[in-house]
Amino acid sequence: MATGPLATYKDLCLDAGDALGVGRFWAAALGLEIDTHRGSAVRLAGPPPQPTVWVNAVPEPKVVKNRLHLDIHTESVDELVEFGASVLDDTLPWTLMADPDGGEFCAFVRREPPDQLLYELVLDAFDPRATAAWWAELFGGRLAAAAEGAWSVGDIPGAPFEWFVVSPTTDEKVGKNRVHLDVLTADVDCVLAYGAQLLRRRDDSMGWDVLADPEGNEFCAFTL
Repeated sequence: MATGPLATYKDLCLDAGDALGVGRFWAAALGLEIDTHRGSAVRLAGPPPQPTVWVNAVPEPKVVKNRLHLDIHTESVDELVEFGASVLDDTLPWTLMADPDGGEFCAFVRREPPDQLLYELVLDAFDPRATAAWWAELFGGRLAAAAEGAWSVGDIPGAPFEWFVVSPTTDEKVGKNRVHLDVLTADVDCVLAYGAQLLRRRDDSMGWDVLADPEGNEFCAFTL
């Protein structure tokens, strides 16, 4: 019988109309480098424990609020604007912003930002507790209640961020999420038995399985 988490965190993936332009923004915002630019994909990386971020070019325009978004540490909102972001709401304890593709993110201004600028990932869900508990079990993380009906998963082994936060929403999911996670697993079938949905099996053209959590949020599963 298997012990430990069913999967481990691998990478973060963003869809964008202009992968190189959005990649340049997120490289600057997260203190990363453009490591690879091949075809329609841009890879951002830094020395461990910095995240690896893939920005993938897609033809579909952004039409709805992202269901999964990044929270980041920053020294200055103005600097993020110089990099290409726009301010959506500055009346909150944080600043709601959008990247050059319109993808929402939240900027938390720190007097001395940490070296690792990716703070949290935040997912909207109809049932935040159940969804957070599902991801906590998948990753072997710690489930904790958060403010305003949200639930958080912390202490995720190998994750380059502090918390995976799941917040309540009543908005219907529309189309494919433009932000998703890649995970590593020893057995995709065990992840499916745990409750993931199979969207597409790997084949000769694609070396990973496309899955979704119980609320339909896509993620890609690579085998160890």
